[in-house]
Amino acid sequence: MQQAVSHEVSAGIVVYRRTNEGPKFLLLYHGGRYWNFPKGHIEPLKTEGGNTTPLMETSFRAAVRETCEETGLKESDLRFRRGFKAYERYLFNKGKTRVSKTVIFYLAETRERQVKISEEHEGFGWFKYRDALRLLNSYRENEAVIKRAHNFISHPRPVPSSSETQRSS
Repeated sequence: MQQAVSHEVSAGIVVYRRTNEGPKFLLLYHGGRYWNFPKGHIEPLKTEGGNTTPLMETSFRAAVRETCEETGLKESDLRFRRGFKAYERYLFNKGKTRVSKTVIFYLAETRERQVKISEEHEGFGWFKYRDALRLLNSYRENEAVIKRAHNFISHPRPVPSSSETQRSS
C-alpha cells in the first residue's frame, strides 16, 4: 500500500549580527539536540466573501512574521540582505502521512543582542559560525543553509551603480 504524501512550505530568516569575533548567528533551541533558525508555516490570508481558494501570504512575509513572533525582534530591527535565498527540502513522517517539506530562508542582519523567544522554544543563542555549524550538523539541510549564509556574508557581491545598470540595459 502506498503511503499518502502531503506538501508543506515554511519560511524563515537566518539572523546574524556582526561582532569583533565575526558574525554570530541566532539559533533557537527546541530541546534535545535540536537547534534551528526562526521559521514557520506560510499562512492563508484572511479574505472577505466566499472565496473558496485561500490566498497565501508570501514566503517573505511569513518569514518576517514568524521571526518576529519567535524572537521578539521587530521588522525594523532587521536589515535584509538582497540576493540571498536558500532552501531546505526534506521528507518526514507525520502519523501515517509522508510529508515533503520545503523551507525558504532569507538572510538579515540585526544590531539587537536581546531576543524574547516564544513559548515554543526553550532557549536561544548567538553563535560564531563554527559553533553554529557544529550545532546544526545533525541536519544536513540546515548545515548547507548556514554555509551559504556565511559565504554570502564573507564574500559580498558588488552592487552595480545605477549608471552601470542603465548602461547594461
